[in-house]
Amino acid sequence: MRIFERLEDIAAAQGEHLGYSSWLDITQERIDAFADATEDHQWIHVDPHAAAAGPFGATIAHGYLTLALLPALLAQILEIRGAKMVMNYGTQKVRFLAPVPVDSRVRLGLELQSTEQTATGLRIQLEATLEIEGVDRPALVAEVLYLAVP
Repeated sequence: MRIFERLEDIAAAQGEHLGYSSWLDITQERIDAFADATEDHQWIHVDPHAAAAGPFGATIAHGYLTLALLPALLAQILEIRGAKMVMNYGTQKVRFLAPVPVDSRVRLGLELQSTEQTATGLRIQLEATLEIEGVDRPALVAEVLYLAVP
């Protein structure tokens, strides 16, 4: 885990790869729970029998499920102690590049792209890459923004 004790130290790390999260299992139970929470019950996600005959041969995780995993996985890689509060500020760009099949494992890689001092705090832009174990192409790449309030 990369720990920043002071906000000033973050700017000096621009361009650095900060590390990887642990691998996370993508189970049918996780996919079904996300489908229930978002009311997105498309067969490609929740019907293993129909999905077996579909384009991927099995159910796949929702793209937004993979995106929703980023904060929890990011917390395994990066800790900012030099702030009263760190909050999700948004996303610049998200690309879903490969489907995540049921029973696969994913992990997050994180690179610190840039920082910008604002009136409210330090805006931090990270490139988040969600990898699928054993697959060359990432599941998603996103530019995510956080705001560290001193």
